Amino acid sequence: MSNKEIINESIILTNDAAKRVSAILSGEDKKGYFLRVSVSNGGCSGMSYNLTFDNNEEEFDKIFESKGIKIICDLKSWFYVRGTEIDFSDDLLSGGFKLNNPNANKTCGCGTSFSA
Repeated sequence: MSNKEIINESIILTNDAAKRVSAILSGEDKKGYFLRVSVSNGGCSGMSYNLTFDNNEEEFDKIFESKGIKIICDLKSWFYVRGTEIDFSDDLLSGGFKLNNPNANKTCGCGTSFSA
């Protein structure tokens, strides 16, 4: 466990997203892992969201906790995703994780890329 303080900043999970993340971590036997949220260049709107599972904290990572799930975000990505709510839907046609990002000026139809 890290000595870093968990800050009360806002990347949050809905109940559905937290249940899904917990189920994945449990199903893949990833005890001690957390959800890493990052942004990379690309996608149809300019920037793409990345959600991965990681167990390595970097020096300048922002650390959050929502619904019992630890969330890590690198500093550069955090400027684009702060205030974001992560949701999950199991709808067959458009299901998956959805990021409701207040910093996005434009998003693509599938919801995986944005511009800020």
